[in-house]
Parts: sequence; structure tokens; C-alpha cells
Amino acid sequence: MTRIMRILCVALLTVAGLGGSSLPARADDKCERRIHQAEDKLRDAVQRHGEDSKQARQRRRELEEAKRQCPDHHDMDHHDHDQH
Repeated sequence: MTRIMRILCVALLTVAGLGGSSLPARADDKCERRIHQAEDKLRDAVQRHGEDSKQARQRRRELEEAKRQCPDHHDMDHHDHDQH
């Protein structure tokens, strides 16, 4: 019985801790998801239509717009290079 109570207490504290800290992170997640989707669309446009195609140029503009709408977001590629 005490083991079950400990497990329940740990689970409750974990859920409470995650719930309180997840609200600010949701906006970051939304921005990050939007930027990743724009990057994926750009990659697809380049593969299908070429690096200098009008489709790729449009997708680059959309990616820049997504980054501009998320001012606190740092470019993931640059961030990854800084860590190495």
C-alpha cells in the first residue's frame, strides 16, 4: 500500500510540475513547429523545383515570416553549430 501511495505522490508532483511550467513553453513549441514546417516546405520546394525556383523563393519568404513572428526563437541551425 505504501509503495502505491509513493508512486501516486510522485506522479501527482510530476504532473503538477509539468503543468505549471508548460504554459510558457507552449508558445515556444508553436513557434518552433511553425518554423520547422516552413523549413520542411522549403526543402520540398527545392527538391521538386530547384534552388532558384519561384516556389523555393516563396517558401523562403514564408520561412522568414515564420521566424519574424517568433522573435524569441533562435535559428536552430545556428544554435546547434554553436554547441559543437
